Amino acid sequence: LQRDAKGQYLFDLLCHHLNLLEKDYFGIRFVDPDKQRHWLEFTKSVVKQMRAQPPFTMCFRVKFYPTDPAALKEEITRYLVFLQIKRDLYHGRLLCKTSDAALLAAYILQAEIGDYDPGKHPEGYSSKFQFFPKHSEKLERKIAEIHKSELSGQTPATSELNFLRKAQTLETYGVDPHPCKDVSGNAAFLAFTPFGFVVLQGNKRVHFIKWNEVTKMKFEGKTFYLYVSQKEEKKIVLTYFAPTPEACKHLWKCGIENQAFYKLEKSSQVRTVSSSNLFFKGSRFRYSGRVAKEVMESSAKIKREPPEIHRAGLVPSRSCPSITHGPRLSSVPRTRRRAVHISIMEGLESLRDSAHSTPVRSASH
Repeated sequence: LQRDAKGQYLFDLLCHHLNLLEKDYFGIRFVDPDKQRHWLEFTKSVVKQMRAQPPFTMCFRVKFYPTDPAALKEEITRYLVFLQIKRDLYHGRLLCKTSDAALLAAYILQAEIGDYDPGKHPEGYSSKFQFFPKHSEKLERKIAEIHKSELSGQTPATSELNFLRKAQTLETYGVDPHPCKDVSGNAAFLAFTPFGFVVLQGNKRVHFIKWNEVTKMKFEGKTFYLYVSQKEEKKIVLTYFAPTPEACKHLWKCGIENQAFYKLEKSSQVRTVSSSNLFFKGSRFRYSGRVAKEVMESSAKIKREPPEIHRAGLVPSRSCPSITHGPRLSSVPRTRRRAVHISIMEGLESLRDSAHSTPVRSASH
């Protein structure tokens, strides 16, 4: 990589390697020496954005989750989004009740190991794989039951598509969590989704604000402000506190980009945004890229032979190749089995401790 190479050059190189045309949904993420997450800015030099010493470590990620992943034009794009959401499920970002969790996991099994074969899949075979931060033996049996009886004959592409359709209906689809505290000091996670701004506390979504209701976002130091205008001229301001000023700035930039991508009709409407009310004070930022509507219109024009997809086989440490997972976590206590939820708090508490912004507890860390 040349020292003056822009982020766009590196991203285009990567997408060419992956044979990916619907690339606007993706981005490159890196973590600085202070463990602060960043999205690589395509208009700036790669080297100048990196505070660490080379070799640089970056991650290819879904940056803007498709509003309807089933509507993506190419199978290669759907497969990459499938991998990301499977990873979200494993790391506790995608919350779901037990029945949904079992179905999603069964789709993963079908997509990656094929039809149930008693000769290859002995009793308890699903327990070798960990789909969630923690799960019970009862859930393992349910996963195997669905895989055996309901999904036989589905191709990997069909199972992945069904997985995406199910995941897209969940409240936390597309959540990329930012740890914060509310004005009372309670822990919360802020996130931007294809449909709007969400606040999660515990296992509950306590706020959901549609993009067309968000009138402004700004930050001052560690404080993030979201200005909302709802029906009947009701105006509110939500205030949250990030762990550091750098984390708050990252939160603000992510919000600006997500609102521009999902809300605007065309990229020519994008404007430079200031973090402060004063013109000469604060950070200034501009989203660079196409918006969702333009991306969908461009995808519809793709005419080529579908590229070959080299799917990875399912192995116990499948969700993140750089992390070696320990043995399966102990079963969920009996008192919780009636309504098992994959806890976002447990899955995300270690967000800042991960070298790659992956909220996961692992012996290797």
